[in-house]
Amino acid sequence: MDFVRHWFTKQRGHTPFDFQQQTWDACLAGRSGLVHAPTGMGKTFAVALGPMMQWCAAHADRDRWADMPAPPLTLLWITPLRALATDTASTLREPIAELGLPWTLELRTGDVSAAIKARQKTRLPTVLVTTPESLSLLLSYADAQAKFAHLQYVVVDEWHELMATKRGTQTELALARLRRWNPALQTWGLSATMGNLEQARDVLMGAPRTGRFSDPASLQPILIRGESQKSIRIETLIPDDLERFPWAGHLGLKLLPQVLAELDNVGSALLFINTRSQAELWFAAILKERADWIGQVALHHGSLDRKLRNKVEDLLRAGTLRCVVCTSSLDLGVDFSPVDRVFQVGSPKGVARLMQRAGRSGHQPGAVSRVLGVPTHAFELIEFAAARVGVDAKQIESRPPLDRPIDVLVQHLVTIAAGGGFDENDLHAEVLSTHAFRDLTDDDWQWAMDFVTRGGKALYAYPHYCRVAQDADHGRYRVSSQQIAKQHRMSIGTITSDASMTVRMVRGKTLGSVEESFIARLRVGDRFLFAGLPLELVRTQNMTAYVRRATRLSGNVPRWQGGKSPLSTQLADAVRAKFDDALEGRFEDAEMRAVRPLLELQRQCSVLPARDELLIESATTDDGHHLFLYPFHGRLVHEGLGALLAYRLAQLSPRSITATVNDYGLELLCPDPLNLDEATWRSVLTTDRLVEDLLACLNATELARRQFREIARVAGLIFTGYPGQSKTTRQLQASSELFYQVFSEFDAANLLLDQARREVLEQQLEIRRLKEALERITRMLIVQKPIAQLSPLAFPLWAEHLRENHVTSERWSDRVRAMAVELERTAEPVATPSG
Repeated sequence: MDFVRHWFTKQRGHTPFDFQQQTWDACLAGRSGLVHAPTGMGKTFAVALGPMMQWCAAHADRDRWADMPAPPLTLLWITPLRALATDTASTLREPIAELGLPWTLELRTGDVSAAIKARQKTRLPTVLVTTPESLSLLLSYADAQAKFAHLQYVVVDEWHELMATKRGTQTELALARLRRWNPALQTWGLSATMGNLEQARDVLMGAPRTGRFSDPASLQPILIRGESQKSIRIETLIPDDLERFPWAGHLGLKLLPQVLAELDNVGSALLFINTRSQAELWFAAILKERADWIGQVALHHGSLDRKLRNKVEDLLRAGTLRCVVCTSSLDLGVDFSPVDRVFQVGSPKGVARLMQRAGRSGHQPGAVSRVLGVPTHAFELIEFAAARVGVDAKQIESRPPLDRPIDVLVQHLVTIAAGGGFDENDLHAEVLSTHAFRDLTDDDWQWAMDFVTRGGKALYAYPHYCRVAQDADHGRYRVSSQQIAKQHRMSIGTITSDASMTVRMVRGKTLGSVEESFIARLRVGDRFLFAGLPLELVRTQNMTAYVRRATRLSGNVPRWQGGKSPLSTQLADAVRAKFDDALEGRFEDAEMRAVRPLLELQRQCSVLPARDELLIESATTDDGHHLFLYPFHGRLVHEGLGALLAYRLAQLSPRSITATVNDYGLELLCPDPLNLDEATWRSVLTTDRLVEDLLACLNATELARRQFREIARVAGLIFTGYPGQSKTTRQLQASSELFYQVFSEFDAANLLLDQARREVLEQQLEIRRLKEALERITRMLIVQKPIAQLSPLAFPLWAEHLRENHVTSERWSDRVRAMAVELERTAEPVATPSG
């Protein structure tokens, strides 16, 4: 044990941090827990060296280590990303080699070669680094219990990324199985950015009914906080001139010259962009301006081919790149020590996301993490200033765990049935030991069992959906056939997306993938920008788009789903606080001083809303009669609120109302005037009948139908096809539509239908946050303000309405810019007080 500590002190060049010492001591005492510390502070060594210390203490004669066989699987390391798995394996190999341990270490992900997987069928290494999907796949083989028989430690890396997702639930179920085989199993989680740490620890450890929390206090799970003073410096690029009537994206690439000037002064940087399409545009724009940087600037996002991303990561580690334009694909803890600065283009939309990305620079103890914000519109200056306050105050967003995702449970039942089978009572108790299914009712359990054994009430006549059968002799449940087991193993996992098409050069390499819906809109000869290259579509065949280099650049860029991130509750509150500061004349940040003329103009044109006020502006334009409301609760909440208000107002008096939203507020547009008194506003801004009205106004059936497509895939109802024979989006959609109709007509109580409705309310409409927003509004003063022209707050909502009404990109930008010029011409000069 002292031998390992001495190695760490010598190798790292400093004494261990307190949280590392605490983790080692807890590990040696047989405890489990969650380690929370800033990125780059050494969490990996905190949890990895404990098992090594314990093994060294049990094998004190180091002279014999060289002759010892490698121990069986002892340490299982679960990580959310394949790239992170590779980097973690490299980090763990260092102490194993330098300490001289006779341990073996291997990866088990989708990228691992067939030869290594074949070897692992016979024997797993001492340390296995894997993903939730690959772990579930291992559990689907009959000899799984024997393979994991000697497992002593499980580490779940980046737990904050997994916990609030179905992959987190999948991990919970896998851990419950491993604990059943190994009751003394020690479980450790790692997290860098999460608010609800105690809950995160408890979710990882399982429900209290397992008996684990009834252990003596000395063995109860522990939360270890690395409270080191990791310094994060947040600065913002201030535009030389700021338009007083901004709209989303109006700055666009306007700040590119300033970004290039900053890049000239750094050794290596990550330029984070919030969407893949914008990353493509920024990458192309940088190389257009600085052709001499070709080979020094790279592109990295999740739709690029894995080999291309690996090459970029290797070059970044080697310190040979000046800049990588990237998305969230580089958010997580891959160790890029050469990076000395991070750029964030556009608002991070959350405190945790900004902290996570800032930590990619100065990724080592004692180093300063530096991030430079690049606003894409004027109000994002306020968001960067607010985010700095949130980071300094450690106001990190919570990530709520999922509750009873039945599709994940159904998939797990088939997985375990393929992996040697199960006794129903034993597996039932095991599932109840997870946090996700701690409240699963007996009726729900029986429904899930009936669904995998008979196909449920609607599919019992189709043998293919009777995937699990009970042995006549032993009473164990096993998969019905090897064909079903084979198809199931190919479908294990909870990551779903629109079907994508591979993009491949006619004579050359694979570039990556884009959503099929984008390619479907193109004709042969059409050009688009992808992987940083101007491409021309040659043909499509077998879900592959064959392309060649185009001679001219096109502005056509693939757009992927999930491109708009909403403002988090924490950051929205911090933004409101900045507005309060402005009301009181406090402009302490450089960002707030820059945006001061804009806020003063808002005060002059209308009202600068206080935290306890709901501002409702009314205006008339050629488009109709507008109402602008500013709850400041984020895009997703405003989407639900806009639809709700449009529905309720139409119920009061028949009228046509359209709603448009952004992170700050919403616009209601009607052909006729909407003159409402305060009592009427109070009646429509209520939580009464909230769920019923939402379901009535949002075409919830269609939303649930779309959500059901993902649920059906996870639950194993839809097989996406064999390698090279993937089904098209239309085929998958048709299959899910058929199931949805059959269940709705013949099995209305189907739990997968219920789950689709719950996910629409909880995830798409954020019903909890919407209810909280309405409750807060009931305590606010309603301020109604007629405005003669669009205010700075109203203008971006008006512009967004134009965009959503299918105006072409060029016409849209021209019209918005012309309106901005006209408003600027007619607006009175603002006298900004000095000081």
